Amino acid sequence: MAPSCFEVVLVAFILILPFLYETSRTFRYYFKFLVYYGIVMCNAVLLIPLMAFRPGNVKNLILASSLCHHISTLLGLRWELRGREHLEKDEACIIVANHQSSLDILGMFDIWPVMDKCTVVAKKEVFYAWPFGLAAWLCGLIFIDRMNSEKARSIINSATEHIKKEKIKLWIFPEGTRRNTGEIHPYKKGAFHVAISSQLPILPVVFSSYYFLSKEEKRLDSGRVVITTLPPISTKGLNISDLEALMDKTRNIMAEVYHSTSREIHQSLSSTKSYVK
Repeated sequence: MAPSCFEVVLVAFILILPFLYETSRTFRYYFKFLVYYGIVMCNAVLLIPLMAFRPGNVKNLILASSLCHHISTLLGLRWELRGREHLEKDEACIIVANHQSSLDILGMFDIWPVMDKCTVVAKKEVFYAWPFGLAAWLCGLIFIDRMNSEKARSIINSATEHIKKEKIKLWIFPEGTRRNTGEIHPYKKGAFHVAISSQLPILPVVFSSYYFLSKEEKRLDSGRVVITTLPPISTKGLNISDLEALMDKTRNIMAEVYHSTSREIHQSLSSTKSYVK
């Protein structure tokens, strides 16, 4: 029986894929993100029945990370964790991290077994991206409306007692919007309100520059990222009047580490290129 037109087109597409991947940076950019999102969605479908046995349990995220952290290898990304001893402590805290891309999630998957019990504050729109959104809900993620800061703060505050009791880490991106511009942008107050009101320490986590990623150039190359966990910043005895100073202190030390680790990687890349030449 002669092959159908669809089969011919499918075979031709499969044959041309390697050529497009090697010759077109734009194709490679979209293809890598398609692989990333596609595998995450497929894993969500596979895991939802298992997670349903313990809905809302943050330990489900360790299960998810065990399946998803291999995506980094497929994309050519390597994560290096520093300050592990701060991240593996069995205590509640508010993690604040810089936010450069959706690729941050892959870095989180890589270190989730170290964090053990950790949940994330996410925008409510994520919940509606099923099946991923449903899997995220089953993992105990906290969904907020970023357009309603009072309601968002109330939702987070109501979850704080459970977080403290169960010694769960709460991960928040205080910049709000992800921006890969080579800088750490001004912080929103939410994470610091929660830290002060709950008297929980702030644990800064810094991802070095995503020099390998450019949305404008449609470029996603292989790369190395240093994830640095800094010593916790105590909020004991602080009140709302200390909020701005706490924000500035946290952002300043994170910016310093961001720039130093990013310079280190750039220098390492330059040395490698010089050696190859």
